[in-house]
Amino acid sequence: MKYDVIIVGAGLAGLTAACELLDGNKKVLIVDQEPANSIGGQAFWSFGGVFLVDSPEQRRLGIKDSKELAWQDWLGTAGFDRLEDEDVWSYKWAQAYVEFAAEEKYEWLKSIGIKFFPIVGWAERGGALAGGHGNSVPRFHIVWGTGPGLVEPFAKKVLQAEKVGKIDYKPRHRVDELITKNGEVIGISGKVLEECQIERGQESSRIEVADFEYFAESVIVASGGIGANMELVRQNWPKRLGNPPKQMIAGVPAFVDGRMLKISENAGARIVNKDRMWHYTEGLKNWKPIWNNHGIRILPGPSSMWFDALGNRFSAPNFPGFDTLSTLEAIQKTGHDYSWFILTEKIIEKEFALSGSEQNPDLTNKSYLQLLKRVLPGPPTPIKSFKEFGEDFIVERSLKDLVDGMNQLVGNDLLDFMKIKEQILARDREIENKFTKDIQVMAIQSARNYVGDKLIRVAKPHKFLDPQNGPLIAVRLNLLTRKTLGGLQTNLNGQVLNEAGEILKGLYAAGEVSGFGGGGIHGYRSLEGTFVGGCLFSGRQVGKYLSK
Repeated sequence: MKYDVIIVGAGLAGLTAACELLDGNKKVLIVDQEPANSIGGQAFWSFGGVFLVDSPEQRRLGIKDSKELAWQDWLGTAGFDRLEDEDVWSYKWAQAYVEFAAEEKYEWLKSIGIKFFPIVGWAERGGALAGGHGNSVPRFHIVWGTGPGLVEPFAKKVLQAEKVGKIDYKPRHRVDELITKNGEVIGISGKVLEECQIERGQESSRIEVADFEYFAESVIVASGGIGANMELVRQNWPKRLGNPPKQMIAGVPAFVDGRMLKISENAGARIVNKDRMWHYTEGLKNWKPIWNNHGIRILPGPSSMWFDALGNRFSAPNFPGFDTLSTLEAIQKTGHDYSWFILTEKIIEKEFALSGSEQNPDLTNKSYLQLLKRVLPGPPTPIKSFKEFGEDFIVERSLKDLVDGMNQLVGNDLLDFMKIKEQILARDREIENKFTKDIQVMAIQSARNYVGDKLIRVAKPHKFLDPQNGPLIAVRLNLLTRKTLGGLQTNLNGQVLNEAGEILKGLYAAGEVSGFGGGGIHGYRSLEGTFVGGCLFSGRQVGKYLSK
């Protein structure tokens, strides 16, 4: 059977492209190796944070943002340094995306029924100079309904179209080859996998039951990144970060395997910026895992004290929520693949959030009643569960017992009680006045000038060793795999390029497999809220182009 367009991958980028193609009355086939209940892919599990510029939500909170400020932040964060080659299209995609985020993105999302939580989050605050890394202002808009709420309108439109025969959707179809003829991609072939009854996110069977071949005028690869494929992550680990960590936990399900990158390369596609990736430093081992080696990321406020495995407090800009890549580099230099938060009960009550739709049932279920419980004393229920059952948490009244417990957890004696105590006491003495030389304390005070942080995100500065602020809490932080920042190089239409920089006819790419556009729209670093946003933008770009 021949189609106008075949889409490989039923994640957010693929669904967004499909919706545009439906509007263009194209005959479309979507194939995905996972069962039908996995529609939406990795985006379903996300917190649903979307990068927007000068939104009504920002203006209501007194935030002054602009396209010019956002572009300044993007350039200072991305650090594009391959503009003559690998970054040539990445840079153009970045310009187009910031313009999209500042102009039509908000109204487009609202028009399809997506709403946002009224408090805008401030992720990746930077902690350097104005022209350097980080968001100058809060831009992290949380979708009301988190990841599932973001996926819903696109998945609903595709599934309704399937019912009336306007689109074909074939789960359990794993692509093994892009069919080419005379240097042009003309179709796909692969294996039909056996049906299996599993919960969304669990690893599915790879038993093959049949072959398939389909042909089309165009093929869009929208298959995601490599985050669950530890072998590929280590293979592409950048030399600038030292040796790959021996221990990492997976922030994404097993289907995020990177298979289509090599398959596309075999068909003539060019992969760029392989050494750019975005892994988190604040990972927890999920006490109730859905997939193998399941990790959850803490979205921390700025107040926890962050120590390396040897008990040294990190310095600027390596504070919670400030500069992920810089902190990853600092951790790697210690020769250990973990670090520590030390905090108080007051901090965990207000500043700890967990990334992921399943860890935020109030926002995911769109429940105002559940949401109101966040203002009650004590940490939110998901945090409370991790604190009680998670293997990475230690809770003690005395600092000596806390440090002893930290050493016991990791099976060494690298942490010295007096060394930790002296660093905490030094920090506590800075709380005596409203002014300070401690840059982290300055940052906390600055954050509380933003009403959103003061209300629900940043605890009032207080002394860690004052018993009334206890108990004390230590959290072991694991390295958590997540995003691929490089990928298939594409022009602004989403057309995949070959090694000569020419268009590989018939092949397109969208989402993480293309580095969210151009082969690396983020450069070296992300401003957050730009991953699901990048899937939306790149999928929409490709879909609109092919609809014409």
